[in-house]
Amino acid sequence: MKINLVGTSGSGKSTLARRIAAELALPCIEMDTLYWRPDWQGTPDDVMFEKLEAALSATPGWVLDGNYNRTRPIKWRHVDLVVWVDYGLARTLRQAVTRAVKRAWTQQELWPGTGNRESFRRTFFSRESILLWTIKTWRSNRARYEADMQNPAFAHIRFVRITSRQQADALIAELRATLSSDAVYLKSGKPNVN
Repeated sequence: MKINLVGTSGSGKSTLARRIAAELALPCIEMDTLYWRPDWQGTPDDVMFEKLEAALSATPGWVLDGNYNRTRPIKWRHVDLVVWVDYGLARTLRQAVTRAVKRAWTQQELWPGTGNRESFRRTFFSRESILLWTIKTWRSNRARYEADMQNPAFAHIRFVRITSRQQADALIAELRATLSSDAVYLKSGKPNVN
């Protein structure tokens, strides 16, 4: 199974991606890890596309965490499911603030080998603020993913819009059941018709 989680920064897509990957025993690929280099430098598109192609082709199934809309021709070429984590702006912003404060306080390195860490100054008093980014992109991301769900070019993709924790739990239960059903079929050679 190939799954891409998308949503505004702070929506909880990384947490849900890791949870789905663990439940389905699939690798979790974080697009930010592929993109960010030391000193908050981004990776040029041609290199990013190569890194993404390599990561996605390294395994038959995966859970991909991230938007990076310019990568859609690569990441959605063979994707089975796009999960749009679409919580309201207040919840998304609250989660983004909580995460940013925790990261600034603990000085945790965000992506291995980059040395990139959040700071209170960067979080609250900078034009590069992740909180400002969350506010600026929330509405446009919503419009984009609503359009994508209706776009005939993406008719081969199943989209699921998650607006609550209960929906996330239900999706995981459904994916787990599908995986179990597929395993029964592979083991017996007969479809599971329960």
